[in-house]
Amino acid sequence: MNRVGIAMSGGVDSSVSASILKQQGLAVHGFFMKLPLPGVEEHLNRVRAVAGKLDVPLSIVDLKELFTERVISVFIDTYRRGRTPNPCIICNRQVKFGALRKYMGEQGINKIATGHYARIGRTRDGLLAVQRGLDNQKDQSYFLCRLTQDQLENMIMPLGEQRKTAVYQMARELGLDSVHGPESQDICFLAGKSIAAFFAAWGIQEIPGEIVTSDGRTVGRHRGLWHYTIGQRRGLGLPDATPWYVQRLDESQNRVVVCKQEGLITSRVLVNEVRWTTTPSSTWQGLVQVRGRQRPTPARLEHDSGTTWRLIFTEPQRAVTPGQFAAFYEDDLVCGSGIIAPQDRATAGPLK
Repeated sequence: MNRVGIAMSGGVDSSVSASILKQQGLAVHGFFMKLPLPGVEEHLNRVRAVAGKLDVPLSIVDLKELFTERVISVFIDTYRRGRTPNPCIICNRQVKFGALRKYMGEQGINKIATGHYARIGRTRDGLLAVQRGLDNQKDQSYFLCRLTQDQLENMIMPLGEQRKTAVYQMARELGLDSVHGPESQDICFLAGKSIAAFFAAWGIQEIPGEIVTSDGRTVGRHRGLWHYTIGQRRGLGLPDATPWYVQRLDESQNRVVVCKQEGLITSRVLVNEVRWTTTPSSTWQGLVQVRGRQRPTPARLEHDSGTTWRLIFTEPQRAVTPGQFAAFYEDDLVCGSGIIAPQDRATAGPLK
């Protein structure tokens, strides 16, 4: 019988995915990633209950140290450099489909399954690529945009062809509606905390500085760059006839640069650390998604230098944020991705 390992969190998606795989006649083995998260023992107890209900063997994999090094530390460092990271994308590449998949392989299990709402397709070159899930409201292909060919090769996502409403119905029919926990948050280790509270808990000192306009006028003081994000309006303490917004974070001078609404609109940005699934030409055209829950927008990419490209939107975009990932789509296939660079610099430091 074919063996498959599934990452189980105790949530409805991974629980129903495990059940679907069993119904397909596969030998399913559950794996729980023990991470440095608040309430991790409660999560573990819930996973054990689900695994028992489904009659699925369960292994506990301690990845606390790796997760701290590869995800939390990168998250903190990125914010301190005035950028806004997406730790879920980094975790998927480095931890879930990296370290966990490797551990499964050491146990003789080469297929890894998850509860993501996405599919696996093939590009025009015949290469494997992440494909949008059938449920547009729950599609998670963006969060898998950095996976490699090797990672995609032995990957199964049972919910790619499902809608969330159907998954909830399956959970009720399986008797899991009282066993599985609530849906996971996008940033699991924050556990509902603000970025400022999270930084304080890690003992990171605030470094106040100036709030300046885009033409260099000092208009206030900020509490520390990680309190702010691009497009933010509230909490600036800058009364005026029309609102001020955060335009960019200047890490080199520890300044928050503010603007009026029109200053948030841009038609082009640089992206670096570009990685392709398909073979690109010097100019690429397609759909681009620059944040997790954004509707993709038409754009083109022009090669700048090295792994840096210039991203030009057909329609100007609001509050495009350095540090976030830009995922490039051809139809519903992820054909590449890059990291949005700061507006005042052509390159940004690498994020794995």
